Amino acid sequence: MARINGVESQKASLFIRIAYWFTKRKVGRVIEPVKVTAHHPRLLRAMASMEMGQEAAHAVDGALKALVQIQVARMIGCPF
Repeated sequence: MARINGVESQKASLFIRIAYWFTKRKVGRVIEPVKVTAHHPRLLRAMASMEMGQEAAHAVDGALKALVQIQVARMIGCPF
């Protein structure tokens, strides 16, 4: 659980609502890190750009990327 409450969609700007929609579409729900990062929209935009860049990289096979993400999440105790 985060020490900072996230931005709820009722109080969010249009950009943040769009980011929430994309997160729901990809993950199935709006995860807490996105809600907390929404307090600083420029940081949220930068994180989204980084995520999209990592997904667009084709140097490594997609299945291997997924396995590495799962392994790293397991190592640090992250449920995602």
